[in-house]
Amino acid sequence: MNTARRTSLLVVAVSLVAAAGCAGERPEARPTTVVTATAEEPEPLTLDVARREFRTFVTNEDVARAAGDERLGLTWVSDGESALTAAEYRKAAFDGDPVRRYEYGTPELFVPKLKPEVYPQWFVASVPRSVRGEEKSTRTAMMAFVLRAPGERWTLSLASQLAPKAKEPEIVKDAEGYATALTTSDTSVLIRPREVPGIQATVAAEGPDSVAARVMKAGPVTTGYYDKARKAKRRAKPKGLTVETVITATPYPIFQLRTENGGGLVLYSLFRNSVTGVRDKEDASAKPPIPPEIEHLLDGTVEGNEIHVSETLQFAAYDPARPKEEDGEGEEPPKADVIADAGGIYKASTPPPRKTPS
Repeated sequence: MNTARRTSLLVVAVSLVAAAGCAGERPEARPTTVVTATAEEPEPLTLDVARREFRTFVTNEDVARAAGDERLGLTWVSDGESALTAAEYRKAAFDGDPVRRYEYGTPELFVPKLKPEVYPQWFVASVPRSVRGEEKSTRTAMMAFVLRAPGERWTLSLASQLAPKAKEPEIVKDAEGYATALTTSDTSVLIRPREVPGIQATVAAEGPDSVAARVMKAGPVTTGYYDKARKAKRRAKPKGLTVETVITATPYPIFQLRTENGGGLVLYSLFRNSVTGVRDKEDASAKPPIPPEIEHLLDGTVEGNEIHVSETLQFAAYDPARPKEEDGEGEEPPKADVIADAGGIYKASTPPPRKTPS
């Protein structure tokens, strides 16, 4: 295949997936909302400010976790981290365990030069993080912090963990040490940053034969999600159960930085919602069993014949530069690669049976 045609196919693949969405929905993450601040004099985001706010978060997060103070812990998080943090405190209380505490190493901060009067402001930290008391638990955490308006508090919006064998891309920095931010619609990268979540959601829904798989690598959180969903369905069938899983976009912000060689690092979230039900809807006594991992979110009973589970999943993906026509013949087409992930269940419910129309 000549290079020009290869490039064209990649562009078409991205465009088709962006238009198609996932499971009947458009799985495109909502771009960060821009609001001009006028209420009070804004503090410019600098490297020193980012260092200060990272230290402030780490200190206060540990105080809250040490005390098991959920309300205090929630004041330092936002977006997907709010739901995940609340669920973590609730599970610890249900199990009678202390909330896990973290120890942080020296962070590398990626601070973009943003206009001080335009909000939200944000920066990204890459830092070694371990669970206190757990040996060999150190992982690289990729954390995005956000400030939505002057006078408000910086909060942790997203936290993901670098995969064990993944390599973190080099972020472009200027002579002063500031990172370069991309726009959500940047077309110099293979996938426009705001469409990266949708590409992953589509691969997870459709598997390796999806058109989206032409531009995103296979892995545990792409084609792996597809495989897990199929296995869950097969395991459920002989038990008289059904399982349906859908991955969709979230309303949370995404964060994107320029990497070396023209690529980008994109941090974002997705929702994964699943419904486990009984096949025989006419049998009022038939109930799906409550999985141990959601016991803390339910009261021990199933009112109807379905269990609904919601997860917030958080990722970082390397988005390579869009190939050019003059690129060499015979080279493998570039693909985006999800290099970090985290998240978990934050909500479960057992709604009453649906009424059948008479």
